[in-house]
Amino acid sequence: MVDYILKRMAFVIPVLFGVTLLSFLLLHLAPGDPADILAGTEANRQVIESIRNEYGLDKPLYIQYLVYVNGLFHGNFGRSITTRRPIGPLLKERLAVSLKLALFSIVISLAIGVLTGVTAATHQNSIFDWVGMVLALVGASMPIYWFALLLMLLFSVILPIFPAGGGTGWYSLVLPAVSLGLSASALTARMTRAAMLEEMRQDYLRTARANGIKERVIIYRHALKNAMIVIITVVGLQFGYMLGGTVVAETVFAIPGIGSLLLDGILGRDYPVVQSSMLMVATLFVFVNLLTDIAYAFFDPRIRYR
Repeated sequence: MVDYILKRMAFVIPVLFGVTLLSFLLLHLAPGDPADILAGTEANRQVIESIRNEYGLDKPLYIQYLVYVNGLFHGNFGRSITTRRPIGPLLKERLAVSLKLALFSIVISLAIGVLTGVTAATHQNSIFDWVGMVLALVGASMPIYWFALLLMLLFSVILPIFPAGGGTGWYSLVLPAVSLGLSASALTARMTRAAMLEEMRQDYLRTARANGIKERVIIYRHALKNAMIVIITVVGLQFGYMLGGTVVAETVFAIPGIGSLLLDGILGRDYPVVQSSMLMVATLFVFVNLLTDIAYAFFDPRIRYR
């Protein structure tokens, strides 16, 4: 197991290098100049050139990339072009909010998705199965921004229970977490149902029933535990997606997370902010995948890493 973890950790290095290089090239190949945006429409050429010189934008691309990578090795993420703030503290502040939102959303997705999937599988072809799968289909087809606006209209305007947005506390994250969690729970429910149906046809469960073991114990202690491999895979992918894909929810609810930071950086052609945000999301995504692989061995002792 230790050797496997070390090998996966070593694999992180080329992945993150590729992320930095790809994000750098995509941003610099796109049309537009951040110096023009920062200087404004009325600025003369001398002002624009002074801004380019201040941020090193007048240097060749390979020099700019080497300066950026050298700063990363020294723990320096650079300085935002638009706000002139150091990016390190800004990333730390925004990432904490996005992590809270992603964790909250995953809890909702697991609670609803697993319960719906198990109920549908244990009552196959019944009204519970049909209703659960129809709701899962609706949840998977529903745009997140549209559902988020409906939640805001219902629970912030008509019934002023939750704030419409702008906060970073747990109470303020209820509506955005529900909008993300319900959408993700649709896939969790469908995958849980499929995995449970496959496990419930296995011979060891027939033997357990023949030995008089209670049905609840068979379902939750044996079948669900073996089906957790599929569920863990889905949750790991969803968590990584939510870290970088919360742009819609954060924009609708005006949440200062890393998703909205990334969007603002792209719109403002803020190279250091976009590069650092993408690098941070990619790093967390890789480590979430590593934790997912390690969790396999916990739920299925037959899995061994050599």
